[in-house]
Amino acid sequence: MEKLKEKLFQYFTLFLVFLTMGIMLSIQVKAVQSGGIKTLSPAPSTSIARAEELTQELKKLQEEKQNLEQQLSELTKRFQEYEEASSKNDTALKNLQKDVEKYKALAGFTDVVGPGVIVTVSDSDLQPREGEDPNLYLVHDEDLLRIVNELKAGGAEAIAINDQRITAFSEIRCVGPTININSTRYAPPYVIKAIGDPNTLMASLKLKNGIIDTLEFYGIKVQIETSDKVVVPAYNEPVKLFYAKPVNHQ
Repeated sequence: MEKLKEKLFQYFTLFLVFLTMGIMLSIQVKAVQSGGIKTLSPAPSTSIARAEELTQELKKLQEEKQNLEQQLSELTKRFQEYEEASSKNDTALKNLQKDVEKYKALAGFTDVVGPGVIVTVSDSDLQPREGEDPNLYLVHDEDLLRIVNELKAGGAEAIAINDQRITAFSEIRCVGPTININSTRYAPPYVIKAIGDPNTLMASLKLKNGIIDTLEFYGIKVQIETSDKVVVPAYNEPVKLFYAKPVNHQ
């Protein structure tokens, strides 16, 4: 884009130079024409020689003027072409920027907002029955993963847990009594935000004998609310691909 602007400036400068030269030549031609008429009564032979000299000079100037006018016309046409190309490039650049923003949002690298659901999950207050595994009454990484999967199946377009955006690069895994999400450790409660059709997302979570029924059976507290304005932040971790490379289709 910068190169195009530089070329436009150069052509515009040349345009002004040739325009100025054309004006100066026009003035000079008029002066020569005037000089061919006004004389101070010289001798006949001198007058004829001077007239022939002025005629040749006038012819030369007229040819130069014609050449300059032709060059000026060509430069004007080229300047208009570059101006039109610049306008088209601006449109293409704007469309490209829109595509970039769209794909950044799809990949999870942009803050997004829209209708959806907010799910809050906390450990159970119930005491395990005799001989029962106490871990059943705690929220684990697999529980959050199942909730995320149900939301995706329900058409969720963006998901975050405790404001950590879930993307293709995210990990959700237990680390002792806490859960790591995007390399950050969290303890309950876990707040899951999802953008999509609120009714569909709610229905996907409340399937009979689904994940919510299972969690509530062990007393794990699950609160689901719909909202017209759910804000899901962008994924902020640096992304580097060390092994994956684009496939060359040539």
